[in-house]
Amino acid sequence: MLVAALGHAYGPNPDRGLYRTTDGGKTWDKILYKDDKSGAIDLAVDPHNSNVMFAALYQIQRSPWGMESGGPGSGLYRSTDGGNSWKHLEGKGLPEGILGRIGVSVSGADSNRVYALIESKQSGLYRSDDGGETWSRVNEDQRLTQRAWYFTHIFADPKSADTVYMLNTGAFRSTDGGKTLALLPAPHGDHHGFWIDPQNPNRMIDSNDGGATISVDGGKSWSTQYNQPTAQFYHVAADNDFLYKVYGAQQDNSTIGILSRTDEGYIGRQHWFDAGGGESGYIAPDPRDSNIIYAGSGGGEVTRLDRRSNQQQDITVWPEDTSGHGVGDLKYRLGWTQPIVISPHDPNVIYTTAERVFKTTDEGKTWTAISPDLTRNDKSKQVSSGGPLTKDNTSVEYYDTVFTIAESPVQKDLLWAGTDDGLIQVSRDGGKNWTNVTPKGIPEWSLVSLIEASPHDAGTAYAAVDTHKLDDFKPYIFKTADFGKSWTKITSGIPDGAYTHAVREDPVRKNLLYAGTETGIYVSFDGGAKWQSLQLDLPNSPIYDLIVKNDDLVVATHGRSFWILDDLTPLRAATTQTATEAVLYKPRLTYRLRWPDFFERRQPVGENPPTGAIVYYYFPTAPKGVVALEFLDASGKVVRRYSNEEKKEAETPPEWPDQPPPVEKIPAEVGVNRFAWDLRLQGPTPLAGEPGAEFRNRGPMVPPGAYQVRLTAEGKSYTEPLELKADPRVKVSGDDLQKQSELGRKIVAQVSEIHEAAAAIREVRAQARGLQKRFGDDSHYAALVSATKDFDKKSLDLESQLLQVNSKSSESNLNYPVLIDERLHGLLGSVESADAAPTKQQYEVFDALEKEAQPLLAQYRELMSKDLPALNEMVNKQNIPVLYVPAGK
Repeated sequence: MLVAALGHAYGPNPDRGLYRTTDGGKTWDKILYKDDKSGAIDLAVDPHNSNVMFAALYQIQRSPWGMESGGPGSGLYRSTDGGNSWKHLEGKGLPEGILGRIGVSVSGADSNRVYALIESKQSGLYRSDDGGETWSRVNEDQRLTQRAWYFTHIFADPKSADTVYMLNTGAFRSTDGGKTLALLPAPHGDHHGFWIDPQNPNRMIDSNDGGATISVDGGKSWSTQYNQPTAQFYHVAADNDFLYKVYGAQQDNSTIGILSRTDEGYIGRQHWFDAGGGESGYIAPDPRDSNIIYAGSGGGEVTRLDRRSNQQQDITVWPEDTSGHGVGDLKYRLGWTQPIVISPHDPNVIYTTAERVFKTTDEGKTWTAISPDLTRNDKSKQVSSGGPLTKDNTSVEYYDTVFTIAESPVQKDLLWAGTDDGLIQVSRDGGKNWTNVTPKGIPEWSLVSLIEASPHDAGTAYAAVDTHKLDDFKPYIFKTADFGKSWTKITSGIPDGAYTHAVREDPVRKNLLYAGTETGIYVSFDGGAKWQSLQLDLPNSPIYDLIVKNDDLVVATHGRSFWILDDLTPLRAATTQTATEAVLYKPRLTYRLRWPDFFERRQPVGENPPTGAIVYYYFPTAPKGVVALEFLDASGKVVRRYSNEEKKEAETPPEWPDQPPPVEKIPAEVGVNRFAWDLRLQGPTPLAGEPGAEFRNRGPMVPPGAYQVRLTAEGKSYTEPLELKADPRVKVSGDDLQKQSELGRKIVAQVSEIHEAAAAIREVRAQARGLQKRFGDDSHYAALVSATKDFDKKSLDLESQLLQVNSKSSESNLNYPVLIDERLHGLLGSVESADAAPTKQQYEVFDALEKEAQPLLAQYRELMSKDLPALNEMVNKQNIPVLYVPAGK
């Protein structure tokens, strides 16, 4: 196995080079090394002779303010002995002078055909037809070599020597040895990875800044990329809608506004939209009107989007195209990721930054600087980025900028500003005067990634500081409680390597902190004195930002999209002491929302949070015996009970894999448990064999109001209040929902009466048929057998009028007409179709069905009170033995 290691790009390091293992990775040998500024960037092995290989070394070093791409350490090398020795390939058609990034590939069809994309003063596609001995430049199209440090990928076709693929902003193919290019219709742009099936070149995979895509027809068509949660978000925001939406800008992709939950049961493509701005900026929805969205992008762009008209106005502080210029050439140092912050005290006030802080009170029509230059303003670090071969001024390396700003939610006009060159400034008068309060422990030239003004105390603030671009991968978080006069470093428990991007304080519980780092998420319950992982099931990925929205923790990952930790109740209630007995946490405010029973669960979609009343409880040890969770109404009556006891599986197997049955068993594990009550009353008495019973036999939803939840375990009970409110989007009164619930209860009661009657009838009929089977051939019992047959027919006729006995599957009703039971089920669905009082006709249908059912139920009672005793009397007179040998046996 061979590994081309570039090393870490932000400083010289000896880890760069080409490595080889021959024992499955237990030990490694460095087999090609130039210096500590140059790493191996590409490797190609002859498919027909593994001793022949080509390696590209690349000299590169980045810094917060620039990048050096290329130098004497870059070069193309060849080995013919499996990597034991290497020859530096120079001259013979290769470009003269210093080189930059190189991509290399050996043809699977002809070992003598070698392709190389080379950054140099003579950049282009080079080809060798003699195994790398001599070379010629066959294409100098700049589409192949622009932004060479970022791209320069090349892949030879395994079956055709003249076919080669090259990646840049577009994906290109040449079928004439590189002379001419054709653009592949792969989705998205900025292509970085490519795989070609060595046995069938029509099968290929392309990876780009939008995801991965597959072609099976040689690149003519490609699969969708809307099935991969790989978005790289810079920051996260949320609006105040019910249901709230989450916003962020994703690297090399669009901005996103997306619902945090939907009424459809899943979060799909139709639930998100482009929110304006561009790939790298902040987003700030207007807290009063979520249709108005302010969004940023690289170079300080700010837009105002009105979703009603879909008009997006550029309101940038200084809207001048600066492409290709170093930051020192500019009027304002507008950076790659500049903050856009709406004042928590006045939504008409919006802040953004360059090297100073700007403020608008008229939605960006005008901007006013409210600070001087707050940075170090080091002119030596305000130079053009890139080189010595290719410049790359995208604003990523624009330096000496204000990178983060926060206004205290506790005290108006208290502003905090952090710069990308390691300073923290504070103003207590709305920007008229500023004080440098930089902590002594911040390494010089650090990036102050995010400042969090405490939602509890005006003098308290937190700063997340990122130093990885200084080749320092340690975490840095600082806290002040005196307006910046003194600071304390608070990183105990966060390991080295987890350098920090963001820190937030919970708005409900003081000193409950959340930190986003390069390797995951951490939580502190004591103001940062001690941290611990909060990773749970969150994928391992960089956490660039996070916010607390209502009772949820919303996380912006840089590579695995948005994630939400639904309901912070257990964290807010947690203590630093381990509980010695069970704990029932008070449920958060619950809304009476609806959700579908059925939807396509295998499609690539986001997950809704659990719907219903979410209850958390804790056990220090595994509880013994039955654990019960009960929900009580305001009068103390139990309206629903669950337990940890095993439930009998439904006798009718499910037909739809995307329609899992409701959860009836609660968890009872050591630690924190979670259960979601579906806000429904107990359903009707179940009837064995009824198709779709797990959904048809649900109870009605309870109306809004005051409830309680009670946990019982090992002889002890714990009770907490539960408040249920109506969906605020629906205009309906509590009385209307009470009427809906009452009619639902009546329907359930009627269905239960039918089911109980049918179950009793079936049980007695089974016994009667047992007698028929036992004595059917014995003339001595002929009268009894005749009587059981009469009872059998009468009871079956009665049951067959109450419900459809022939229906054994979900769509049998298309063949066997529905009867009273099924029609009552359908009526309950009609009554509960929306949050509204029952209609006049729904009451009328119920009355009609009840009138139809009651005479039949009266017949059932007569059957059981007269016919059954009469049959039993006949059985008794026959003096039938318990054990019996049939006649003739």
